[in-house]
Amino acid sequence: MAHGDVGLELGARVAGALRRGLGLEITPAEAVIRPSTREGVDYQCNAAMSLAKKIGKAPREVAEAIVAHLDSADLLEVPEVAGPGFINLRLRDEWLAGRVGALVGDTRLGVAPVEQPRRFALDYSSPNVAKEMHIGHLRSTIIGDALLRLLRFAGHEVVPHNHLGDWGTPFGMLIEHLVDEGHGADSGISDLNRFYQQARAKFDADPTFADRARARVVALQGGDEGTLTLWRALVEESTRHFQQAYELLGILLTPGDVYGESFYNPYLDTVIDELTAKGLTEISDGAVCVFPPGFTNREAEPLPLIVRKSDGGYGYAATDMATVRYWVTERGMTDLLYVVGTPQAQHFAMIFAASRQAGYLTEAQTSVHIGFGTILGEDGKTIRTRSGESVKLADLLAEAVEQAAKTVAERSSLDSDRQAEVARAVGIGAVKYADLSNDREKDYVFTWSRMMAKEGNTSVYLQYANARCQSVLRKAGTPRFGEVLVTDPAERALLVRLLQLPAAITAAVEGYAPHKLTGYLYDLASTFTTFYDSCPILRPDVPDEVRASRLALTKVTSDVLVLGLDLLGIEAPAEL
Repeated sequence: MAHGDVGLELGARVAGALRRGLGLEITPAEAVIRPSTREGVDYQCNAAMSLAKKIGKAPREVAEAIVAHLDSADLLEVPEVAGPGFINLRLRDEWLAGRVGALVGDTRLGVAPVEQPRRFALDYSSPNVAKEMHIGHLRSTIIGDALLRLLRFAGHEVVPHNHLGDWGTPFGMLIEHLVDEGHGADSGISDLNRFYQQARAKFDADPTFADRARARVVALQGGDEGTLTLWRALVEESTRHFQQAYELLGILLTPGDVYGESFYNPYLDTVIDELTAKGLTEISDGAVCVFPPGFTNREAEPLPLIVRKSDGGYGYAATDMATVRYWVTERGMTDLLYVVGTPQAQHFAMIFAASRQAGYLTEAQTSVHIGFGTILGEDGKTIRTRSGESVKLADLLAEAVEQAAKTVAERSSLDSDRQAEVARAVGIGAVKYADLSNDREKDYVFTWSRMMAKEGNTSVYLQYANARCQSVLRKAGTPRFGEVLVTDPAERALLVRLLQLPAAITAAVEGYAPHKLTGYLYDLASTFTTFYDSCPILRPDVPDEVRASRLALTKVTSDVLVLGLDLLGIEAPAEL
């Protein structure tokens, strides 16, 4: 059974006290309940500080009114008003023990599903056909997949869509090169990057080939079946390459989630017609443009969103408008999420503004650009190979597994096959966690030594903490999980931390911020380590009822770590 967020539960009690004592109506969230780091205090309520000015009373007077009318004897020890009007709250040991004890065997570990599920369309990863995935695709892919898992666990319906770059003028040269190389519809391309580079070099150097490539573009856009067959083969071959990376990374995207640029082609004319019918388009230098209000260039002139170019072709803006139209009007989605780098912020802001002008987005729908920063090398610059090229994702992941294999071999007694499985989990987990543990809006430095460290806020540390939990449970034989007891401060600290999972997941979901969950998991693992060092579990002199209680805490800790890592797309091996 899910019990929900302790902070909101406390907030509901504070809201009741304000209603009874001062006739004020607030929501539990407005009670401003925050975890406290002060010794002897679990949570702090700051509602009095925010409400005092509004009602013309001193903050301390408001705080004292809250405490006087707080119905919380079952939940809290006597609250304390501190400073100018803060309220210190300490949970009762009996309540803590009962709440955590109820988590044993609870698959949701106290996290209640949302009361009003929404329908999300989530755009992430989006590599380009005929090009290998590189490190630049890593953040969108990892962040997007973590959000997919988090939103679904919260109870929402989420439809992922992989907006592949699979259309446009480059495909003329790619298809023509495919023909020249003798590749048929069923033949593979071992190195996509080399294939693309060869096609580009030939296009730039051979005028005859360039003419044939341009003719292929016309044939492709005109629906020539032979050309379309070759184009489909190119897309399928690229998708196969992408899928290999997704499977190694543990990404949930499948070929069925592909909605490339080509998918929206049939809708482009309709979009232009609808925009024009609403009086939203203008002709500027021969191009059809929309000028969403509020966007200007450096000269303070209105900034155009070019929906059809002067040569009659369509660019990203038309495709992205068609994407909004499709997912809202034809698929009935309530929320559109785009996990795309921060440099595209203005583009998406203009797309959303124009879509609202067109009526594709209404007040009932939200649209969010989930931007992210750049991965930097140790020199502080965008990470690249020594030759200055983008780092291939396949090479990066292979090195991650190789690095992890050394770490695992140093301290593992597992057989070689199992060591290989664990190395994969540790290596891939380290790459993903290094990304997700950073605020997604900021750049971060990619450092092998830091991400593979066994101490600190790394997935390796969390995986070892879980493996330690599992080792204890194995050594206990068939463990008996008893009533949870509080016999040591380290036990109590672990109880408080275990109950903060719902708040951490809520914060990660509402802010599209996986680092809110990673921070919690690191704090939990650290708290468990202190508990493990301070509170003997299997020692012969430990009373049976205390052992059973501590085994229950160990079990719940492992379950929370495994669930939390899984919501980030990271495995938690039972043995390391």
